[in-house]
Amino acid sequence: MAGQKGRDVLIKIGDGATTETFTTVAGIRAKSIALNARSVDGTSGESASAWRELIAGAGVKSASVSGAGVFKDAASDAIIQSVFFAQSSRNFQLVIPAFGVLQGPFLIEALEYSGDHDGEAAFSISLASAGVVTFTAI
Repeated sequence: MAGQKGRDVLIKIGDGATTETFTTVAGIRAKSIALNARSVDGTSGESASAWRELIAGAGVKSASVSGAGVFKDAASDAIIQSVFFAQSSRNFQLVIPAFGVLQGPFLIEALEYSGDHDGEAAFSISLASAGVVTFTAI
């Protein structure tokens, strides 16, 4: 796989409709997506030579997303703000170029605003998976 442009990694939020439409969260310059699967230790006194044994598929899976950038699009900013203050989960799509799309419900764990007097207003956002996240290869 050839190198990819970071700007092509997209975070999109769903509108909650039955036939869901996704809007790109505007102005995000830096993005990070982390997928985790905790292991469950099944080691016992009967484990061969006292080697650790892990139970496949028994751990908790999670995804976390963070992003930071500048305000550019009032519509997507308003959606993010309303979802945060309602503390409701919303479907998000995480588009990773030449890899795939992760999609599922996420909660906005943190929403931060900042700005210098001689610069632009900026924000950062942190998302945590709140249900099953699916993967579709591109």
